[in-house]
Amino acid sequence: MKSSFLPLLPLGLAATAAAQEFCEQYGTATAGSYIINNNLWGQDSGQGSQCTGLDGSTDTGVSWHTTWTWSGGENEVKSYANSGLTLGEVKLVSELTSIPTTAEWAYDNTDIRADVAYDLFTAADPNHVTYSGDYELMIWLARYGGVQPIGEQIGEANVAGATWELWNGYNGDMNVFSFVAPNPATSFNADIKEFWDLLVSDHQYPADSQYLINLQFGTEPFTGGEATLTVSSWSASVA
Repeated sequence: MKSSFLPLLPLGLAATAAAQEFCEQYGTATAGSYIINNNLWGQDSGQGSQCTGLDGSTDTGVSWHTTWTWSGGENEVKSYANSGLTLGEVKLVSELTSIPTTAEWAYDNTDIRADVAYDLFTAADPNHVTYSGDYELMIWLARYGGVQPIGEQIGEANVAGATWELWNGYNGDMNVFSFVAPNPATSFNADIKEFWDLLVSDHQYPADSQYLINLQFGTEPFTGGEATLTVSSWSASVA
């Protein structure tokens, strides 16, 4: 039986008076400039269920959780439950000075096939749909069960105070760059702009013609469970 009590929250992150949990595909909750989304975009590739809930918020951050069980389609992503930032004015990546972010999270079960990752889309058209783009930047803070990003590893990159595997490949027409942490980074504090700067300097990323249209953080389950990702605090901003 699921408890109706809210989890303890970090200092300064107050429980929302109307905490919500939702199990339907694309169910959402909004807290200030943040949106929590039960994005079950790949559910038809397997069998299972997933519920996501908003636990608390402040002006600068949110706490949330998602619980899932998925089987079938071992190498297919079933969902991407996430917290996203409402961007407001859409700007070229070259116009951005910083994208500071923090994440504190934990999985209660790591005998799973899943990743925990940031996902950002950019496009030459500032009015492009926000669920895809010309380019995708993923920052994998963890991976479990041997899952891999799109494409192949093209080297390593030193950025944001760590050494990452760097992967590159295409998802349809979208060029995807993925930075993968060698070990789970359950506490993360960085400026995402540094990842774009590296792609500009080393991989000809066209920052002068690409607009940032989406910024999210969440988990991509493949198979396993029951498992709960608890994000005790997540924040992001764009300047």
